[in-house]
Amino acid sequence: MPLIVKSNIKKVVKEIDKEEKITSVAEEVGPALEGKVSEMLEKAIERAKANGRRTLQARDL
Repeated sequence: MPLIVKSNIKKVVKEIDKEEKITSVAEEVGPALEGKVSEMLEKAIERAKANGRRTLQARDL
């Protein structure tokens, strides 16, 4: 199930890039970002489990 929406990536890049030097987002950015987020979530889930919790919390990230 996709977590990352390409149109949202473009919006966020536009918000962050105050100088407006980045004008487009390559197709490869979405899948790469999806991979990073998945890795973060996997590690966070393991941390929550290691701490005996069933609730994933921000501090697990």
